[in-house]
Amino acid sequence: MKVDFHFHLEEGPYSFNWLQRTAKALEVVPGEPKPVGERNTLQWMEHQAERLKNRLDEGCFTERWLEAYFIEGRKKGIERFGMVDHLYRFEEFRGYYEKYILMDDSELGRLQRYWFDRVRMCSIEDFLGAARKMQAKGFPLSVGVEADYFPGGEAELKELLDRYELDYVIGSVHFLDGWGFDNPEVKEIYESKDLLDLYKYLFEHVKAAANSGLFDMIAHLDNLKVFNYRPDESLMIDLYDDVAAALKRAGVASEINTGLAYRYPVKEMCPSPSLLSKLYEHGVPITLSSDSHYPDDIGTLLDEAAELAKRTGYKEIVYFEKRERRTLPL
Repeated sequence: MKVDFHFHLEEGPYSFNWLQRTAKALEVVPGEPKPVGERNTLQWMEHQAERLKNRLDEGCFTERWLEAYFIEGRKKGIERFGMVDHLYRFEEFRGYYEKYILMDDSELGRLQRYWFDRVRMCSIEDFLGAARKMQAKGFPLSVGVEADYFPGGEAELKELLDRYELDYVIGSVHFLDGWGFDNPEVKEIYESKDLLDLYKYLFEHVKAAANSGLFDMIAHLDNLKVFNYRPDESLMIDLYDDVAAALKRAGVASEINTGLAYRYPVKEMCPSPSLLSKLYEHGVPITLSSDSHYPDDIGTLLDEAAELAKRTGYKEIVYFEKRERRTLPL
């Protein structure tokens, strides 16, 4: 059975690239008018501009936009869906992120403040209300959030999350000592790091996240490889074994996340096949995730992810409802 248990709505910053990508995604949204005129003519562009204006006016929480994920997903054989959004998008979590992301007057801090102020654009209630409407319409959907883990922020994050009724909470690590390491504008920071030590540091965060009791699953375990900065993998086998054992002890699931494979320079899923083998050896349950941020990307490479899971030895995958983990045959 195929699931996509980690996909998002949209995410800024709202650049011309975002506008172009949204125009492409509109091709799969139900009810969208067909293109007018020949491609790249003025008439065609006027029509595209009108479509984009309507999309901006409506926002990303309309039923038409959300239904596109499920319609496209079902075309690709997906039978269960898990929709999340990053907590940093929501105003209710502003204070939590401002404590732990570097946003001072340094070059990195100013850049990250610029980013944060442009991706934080709504209330979590907007997201939850839209998702619940999809559930009420009968779509097989679980609703969750993706929460960044910061050492020392566990109590505050728990207090914030406890205010909301969620089917599951994904834990993730995107920041190390306040540095957002998956931002291409600051990837030169990798050049000053000992990469093996950096991966050790990442996995210490992952283990702490698993042990916090806050999360049902931990996302993209080795996403530090996003820009292809990675040591010889033979040097990391013990690290892989250690983090897999920690997830098993904590009773936390993980995922095969295809997002890095089709959206980032590394062109490899998370986790790597070697890390996935260690997860299997220790009995860590997994789910499948496209990490899509647009409806036309949902389900991307999930067939390949499922085949990798089967070759590794997995026979089942998991999903979540009302914070309970359930299993399905792969």
